[in-house]
Amino acid sequence: MTPAEIEVRFTRSDGQFLFARWGRPIVPVVFGVEDETLRIVKGAVEAVVALAGHRMAETDPELGANLMVFFCRDWAELPQVPNLDRMIPDLGPLCARLEAAEANQYRIFRFDERGAIRACFVFLRMDAALAGLPAADLALGQAAQMILLWSDRAFADTPPLARAGDVVVLHPEIGALIRAAYDPVLPAVSQDPVHALRLAARAGQIAGSEPDPGQN
Repeated sequence: MTPAEIEVRFTRSDGQFLFARWGRPIVPVVFGVEDETLRIVKGAVEAVVALAGHRMAETDPELGANLMVFFCRDWAELPQVPNLDRMIPDLGPLCARLEAAEANQYRIFRFDERGAIRACFVFLRMDAALAGLPAADLALGQAAQMILLWSDRAFADTPPLARAGDVVVLHPEIGALIRAAYDPVLPAVSQDPVHALRLAARAGQIAGSEPDPGQN
Protein backbone atom coordinates (compact mmCIF):
# COMPACT_ATOMS: atom_id res chain seq x y z
CA MET A 1 0.00 0.00 0.00
CA THR A 2 1.46 3.33 -1.08
CA PRO A 3 1.60 6.42 1.17
CA ALA A 4 -1.06 8.03 -1.02
CA GLU A 5 -3.37 5.03 -0.59
CA ILE A 6 -2.86 5.08 3.16
CA GLU A 7 -3.45 8.83 3.31
CA VAL A 8 -6.86 8.31 1.68
CA ARG A 9 -7.79 5.81 4.41
CA PHE A 10 -7.53 8.58 7.00
CA THR A 11 -8.67 11.59 4.97
CA ARG A 12 -12.30 12.45 5.54
CA SER A 13 -14.77 13.72 2.98
CA ASP A 14 -14.09 17.30 4.13
CA GLY A 15 -10.41 16.89 3.25
CA GLN A 16 -9.14 16.63 6.83
CA PHE A 17 -6.46 14.05 7.59
CA LEU A 18 -7.02 12.54 11.03
CA PHE A 19 -5.38 9.41 12.39
CA ALA A 20 -6.15 8.02 15.84
CA ARG A 21 -5.73 4.68 17.59
CA TRP A 22 -6.89 3.44 20.96
CA GLY A 23 -5.07 4.94 23.92
CA ARG A 24 -6.35 2.48 26.54
CA PRO A 25 -7.16 -1.25 26.78
CA ILE A 26 -10.35 -2.24 24.99
CA VAL A 27 -13.28 -3.61 26.98
CA PRO A 28 -16.11 -4.82 24.71
CA VAL A 29 -19.75 -5.42 25.51
CA VAL A 30 -22.37 -6.59 23.01
CA PHE A 31 -26.13 -6.03 23.13
CA GLY A 32 -28.99 -7.62 21.22
CA VAL A 33 -27.51 -11.01 20.27
CA GLU A 34 -27.52 -14.55 21.58
CA ASP A 35 -24.60 -16.00 23.51
CA GLU A 36 -23.13 -17.78 20.49
CA THR A 37 -22.97 -14.57 18.44
CA LEU A 38 -21.65 -12.73 21.48
CA ARG A 39 -18.69 -15.12 21.64
CA ILE A 40 -18.05 -14.68 17.92
CA VAL A 41 -18.02 -10.89 18.16
CA LYS A 42 -15.73 -10.85 21.18
CA GLY A 43 -13.46 -13.41 19.52
CA ALA A 44 -13.12 -11.21 16.44
CA VAL A 45 -12.30 -8.18 18.59
CA GLU A 46 -9.68 -10.18 20.50
CA ALA A 47 -8.11 -11.35 17.23
CA VAL A 48 -7.80 -7.84 15.78
CA VAL A 49 -6.57 -6.37 19.06
CA ALA A 50 -3.92 -9.10 19.23
CA LEU A 51 -2.90 -8.39 15.64
CA ALA A 52 -2.47 -4.72 16.51
CA GLY A 53 -0.35 -5.60 19.54
CA HIS A 54 -2.78 -3.66 21.68
CA ARG A 55 -4.45 -4.80 24.93
CA MET A 56 -7.83 -5.81 26.25
CA ALA A 57 -9.05 -5.63 29.84
CA GLU A 58 -11.89 -6.85 32.04
CA THR A 59 -13.11 -3.34 32.83
CA ASP A 60 -12.44 0.28 32.00
CA PRO A 61 -11.96 2.38 35.17
CA GLU A 62 -13.89 5.31 33.69
CA LEU A 63 -16.63 3.70 31.60
CA GLY A 64 -16.80 0.07 32.64
CA ALA A 65 -16.95 -0.99 28.99
CA ASN A 66 -15.53 1.27 26.28
CA LEU A 67 -16.47 -0.67 23.13
CA MET A 68 -20.24 -1.06 22.96
CA VAL A 69 -21.80 -2.94 20.05
CA PHE A 70 -25.57 -2.73 19.59
CA PHE A 71 -27.53 -5.01 17.24
CA CYS A 72 -31.08 -3.99 16.34
CA ARG A 73 -33.75 -4.69 13.74
CA ASP A 74 -34.90 -1.08 13.47
CA TRP A 75 -33.27 2.21 14.37
CA ALA A 76 -36.34 3.12 16.42
CA GLU A 77 -35.30 0.47 18.96
CA LEU A 78 -32.21 2.35 20.10
CA PRO A 79 -33.89 5.28 21.88
CA GLN A 80 -35.71 2.67 23.98
CA VAL A 81 -32.44 1.28 25.40
CA PRO A 82 -32.21 2.49 29.02
CA ASN A 83 -29.70 5.33 29.56
CA LEU A 84 -28.32 5.13 26.01
CA ASP A 85 -29.51 8.67 25.35
CA ARG A 86 -27.29 9.80 28.23
CA MET A 87 -24.23 8.41 26.46
CA ILE A 88 -25.27 9.48 22.96
CA PRO A 89 -26.64 13.04 22.88
CA ASP A 90 -29.42 13.64 20.35
CA LEU A 91 -29.93 9.90 19.96
CA GLY A 92 -33.49 10.32 18.68
CA PRO A 93 -32.61 12.72 15.83
CA LEU A 94 -29.58 10.56 14.97
CA CYS A 95 -31.76 7.47 14.61
CA ALA A 96 -34.21 9.42 12.46
CA ARG A 97 -31.37 10.45 10.14
CA LEU A 98 -30.07 6.88 9.95
CA GLU A 99 -33.54 5.61 9.14
CA ALA A 100 -34.04 8.24 6.45
CA ALA A 101 -30.68 7.31 4.90
CA GLU A 102 -31.54 3.58 5.10
CA ALA A 103 -28.19 3.07 6.83
CA ASN A 104 -27.37 -0.31 8.31
CA GLN A 105 -24.39 0.66 10.46
CA TYR A 106 -22.95 3.62 12.30
CA ARG A 107 -19.97 4.20 14.58
CA ILE A 108 -19.36 6.94 17.13
CA PHE A 109 -15.92 7.48 18.66
CA ARG A 110 -15.00 9.31 21.83
CA PHE A 111 -11.49 10.65 22.50
CA ASP A 112 -9.26 11.43 25.45
CA GLU A 113 -7.47 14.71 26.09
CA ARG A 114 -4.69 13.76 23.63
CA GLY A 115 -7.14 12.79 20.90
CA ALA A 116 -6.60 9.02 21.21
CA ILE A 117 -9.68 6.79 21.11
CA ARG A 118 -11.17 6.16 24.54
CA ALA A 119 -14.55 4.70 23.51
CA CYS A 120 -16.46 3.47 20.49
CA PHE A 121 -20.18 2.84 20.00
CA VAL A 122 -21.09 0.55 17.10
CA PHE A 123 -24.70 0.37 15.91
CA LEU A 124 -25.78 -2.35 13.47
CA ARG A 125 -29.25 -2.54 11.96
CA MET A 126 -29.68 -6.08 10.75
CA ASP A 127 -31.19 -5.49 7.33
CA ALA A 128 -31.08 -8.10 4.58
CA ALA A 129 -27.50 -7.21 3.63
CA LEU A 130 -26.05 -7.63 7.13
CA ALA A 131 -28.31 -10.54 8.08
CA GLY A 132 -27.10 -12.40 5.01
CA LEU A 133 -23.49 -12.34 6.20
CA PRO A 134 -22.06 -15.13 8.34
CA ALA A 135 -21.73 -13.87 11.91
CA ALA A 136 -17.97 -14.42 11.87
CA ASP A 137 -17.51 -12.32 8.72
CA LEU A 138 -19.66 -9.51 10.07
CA ALA A 139 -17.82 -9.53 13.40
CA LEU A 140 -14.36 -9.48 11.85
CA GLY A 141 -15.26 -6.61 9.54
CA GLN A 142 -16.64 -4.56 12.42
CA ALA A 143 -13.62 -5.31 14.61
CA ALA A 144 -11.34 -4.04 11.85
CA GLN A 145 -13.34 -0.82 11.55
CA MET A 146 -13.29 0.00 15.27
CA ILE A 147 -9.57 -0.56 15.89
CA LEU A 148 -8.62 2.74 14.20
CA LEU A 149 -10.34 6.01 13.35
CA TRP A 150 -10.66 5.34 9.63
CA SER A 151 -12.04 7.99 7.32
CA ASP A 152 -15.70 7.83 6.34
CA ARG A 153 -14.63 6.64 2.88
CA ALA A 154 -11.79 4.32 3.90
CA PHE A 155 -13.48 1.17 2.60
CA ALA A 156 -15.55 2.64 -0.20
CA ASP A 157 -13.52 0.83 -2.87
CA THR A 158 -11.72 -1.94 -1.00
CA PRO A 159 -13.40 -3.78 1.88
CA PRO A 160 -11.36 -4.68 4.98
CA LEU A 161 -11.91 -8.40 4.42
CA ALA A 162 -10.75 -10.82 1.75
CA ARG A 163 -11.65 -14.41 0.96
CA ALA A 164 -8.98 -17.11 0.94
CA GLY A 165 -10.76 -20.21 -0.33
CA ASP A 166 -13.60 -20.91 2.08
CA VAL A 167 -12.14 -18.68 4.80
CA VAL A 168 -12.71 -14.95 5.25
CA VAL A 169 -9.67 -13.12 6.59
CA LEU A 170 -8.58 -9.59 7.18
CA HIS A 171 -7.19 -8.17 3.95
CA PRO A 172 -3.38 -8.56 4.21
CA GLU A 173 -2.74 -4.88 3.45
CA ILE A 174 -5.27 -3.78 6.07
CA GLY A 175 -3.79 -6.17 8.61
CA ALA A 176 -0.29 -4.82 7.98
CA LEU A 177 -1.57 -1.25 8.26
CA ILE A 178 -3.28 -1.97 11.59
CA ARG A 179 -0.08 -3.48 12.99
CA ALA A 180 1.94 -0.52 11.73
CA ALA A 181 -0.53 1.94 13.25
CA TYR A 182 0.10 0.51 16.72
CA ASP A 183 3.89 0.74 16.51
CA PRO A 184 4.74 2.28 19.92
CA VAL A 185 7.28 4.55 18.22
CA LEU A 186 4.46 6.31 16.35
CA PRO A 187 2.11 8.83 17.96
CA ALA A 188 -1.40 7.73 18.88
CA VAL A 189 -2.86 10.74 17.07
CA SER A 190 -1.84 12.72 14.01
CA GLN A 191 -3.41 15.38 11.82
CA ASP A 192 -0.37 15.56 9.54
CA PRO A 193 -0.66 13.69 6.20
CA VAL A 194 3.08 12.98 6.48
CA HIS A 195 2.04 10.35 9.02
CA ALA A 196 0.95 8.23 6.04
CA LEU A 197 4.61 7.99 4.99
CA ARG A 198 5.56 6.58 8.38
CA LEU A 199 2.72 4.09 8.28
CA ALA A 200 3.62 3.00 4.75
CA ALA A 201 7.23 2.35 5.72
CA ARG A 202 6.26 0.16 8.66
CA ALA A 203 3.39 -1.59 6.88
CA GLY A 204 5.72 -2.48 4.03
CA GLN A 205 8.05 -4.24 6.45
CA ILE A 206 5.18 -6.07 8.13
CA ALA A 207 3.16 -7.17 5.09
CA GLY A 208 3.15 -10.90 4.64
CA SER A 209 5.25 -11.61 7.73
CA GLU A 210 2.41 -13.36 9.60
CA PRO A 211 -1.07 -14.63 8.72
CA ASP A 212 -3.93 -12.27 9.44
CA PRO A 213 -6.78 -13.24 11.75
CA GLY A 214 -9.70 -14.94 10.03
CA GLN A 215 -12.88 -16.74 10.77
CA ASN A 216 -14.20 -19.92 9.21
